[in-house]
Parts: sequence; C-alpha cells; structure tokens
Amino acid sequence: MIEDKETIDEFLARHSADVEEAVRRAAAAEIMPRFRSLAAHEVDQKSGPHDLVTDADRLTERYLTKVLGDLLPGSVVVGEEAVHADPEVYEAIQGDAPVWIVDPVDGTRQFVHGNPGFCTLVALARRGVLLASWTYLPAAGQLATAVRGQGAFLDGERLRSGSPDPGRDLQVATSHPDYTTDAQKRALVGLWTDGVASRPCGSAGLEYLAVARGELDALAFSWEAAWDHAAGILLVEEAGGAHLTLSGEPFRITGGNSLPFTAARDAATARRVQGLLSGVA
Repeated sequence: MIEDKETIDEFLARHSADVEEAVRRAAAAEIMPRFRSLAAHEVDQKSGPHDLVTDADRLTERYLTKVLGDLLPGSVVVGEEAVHADPEVYEAIQGDAPVWIVDPVDGTRQFVHGNPGFCTLVALARRGVLLASWTYLPAAGQLATAVRGQGAFLDGERLRSGSPDPGRDLQVATSHPDYTTDAQKRALVGLWTDGVASRPCGSAGLEYLAVARGELDALAFSWEAAWDHAAGILLVEEAGGAHLTLSGEPFRITGGNSLPFTAARDAATARRVQGLLSGVA
C-alpha cells in the first residue's frame, strides 16, 4: 500500500513505462480490432442516443482495472463504465487510497462512426491531487504523458502550451450541444462574442491535448466527470496552462465545482474566458 507522496513518486519512477505499456496493450487487444469493425450487438445506449457504450469500452476498462490494480497494490480504479454500473464507485476519488481514473474510450461516438478522433485516458491521483496522466491515441499510435512537477510530453517531446497570438480571435472548444442542457447552453453563451471563435468539442481528451500543444487556446466545459478531465487537466497544467471554474477557483477532480469551467494555454487566457462565462451566469 502506498503511504505518502514520496513513495508514489518512487512508484512512478519505476512503473510509468509499465502503465504506458498497459494502455497500449489494452488498446491493441480491445479497441483497434473493433475500430471500423463494430457489429450492431457491440454498441449500446446508456442515457440516450448520443451516449454510447461499446464492447471496446467495457473490455478495455476491465483490462486496465486488472493491470493497474496489480501494478499498484492498495489502489482503486474509478472507470466510466464501472461508475455507470454502480455510481458509488465514484466516491473513491475522495478517499485516501491512490486512485486510477480511467476513460477507456473517450470519444465513443467518434469511435462508433469510424472517426479516429478518440483516445484512452488514465490518470493517477490521491486525495484529490493529480499525480500523473496518460493520453493515448490508438489510431495514431501517439501517447501524451504528464507527471506533476515534471512536465508534459507527447511521444517523448516536451509540450509547451504558450500563449495566444495578440489580436487574434481566441479559439475555444465548448461542451457539445448534444450533451448540454438549456441551462448549460445559456451559461456558455458569453463566449459568443467578438474576439472569440467557439466550436463544439470532440473528444475531451484530444481537446486538452490540443491546448497543451498550443493548437487550441481554451476549453469551456459544463460537466465535471473526472474521467473526462483528470488526464487532460494535468497535461495542460504541466504544459504551462491553467484552469478556472466559474467561481475563479481551480477545477477539482473531487467535484463540487462551480460550472462551467475553462482550461487554457496560459493563466491570462483562463481568466479572460472565465470572465466571459461569469458575465452571463
């Protein structure tokens, strides 16, 4: 059982490569053989027609739950599909044990439609603090990683988010209309203004990666499920970015955030987007 932050650092020094290998193997075994080859019986709806789950989601999460739990005895796994089956699983994020936060296929709708814009997300946290993350793009074979205090990397190359070019419209990805309530849409309307170019988001994990790479200026999201945000939040932080909730506080993976929130390439951009959202909330 991991007892403190120092020993988790030691674990990561010894086993980060093992986590990377587990994520790659899970995708190779359960995701990619089904990409553009899904049978009808392998796809189900959860809350509605835009909320899909596939055998690839379930089997990838099962694989990672076993391997990650074995790698770090005493840890727990909070996966999207496990929480769907039993919402009480989510409470482990607030506990004392190290927790793996897993989204087996982030961008399931894209995956189902044969679009390569999906990824596998894994983050390691303890007591609400994000410690490491892995964002794997199976269709591209790319892996982005971050360890708290040690930077963010894509296939071994350091990521630096930088700052938006002065005078150019901010490029902002927002919660997709298919997944937002009327109230959430109203909360995001502040971004429909001069100087901001908004568009609906795709896979949350890939949008966070775009911010960390400096290809997208900011995100504005109206939901807080940890599996969608944990890996990306740390990736953006370690690339030099920042995140703020509607109340002006950083986003917390333990929940209770004032929504919507933003993650951006730098602190100034985060404050600018947060101000636009606050002005209409």
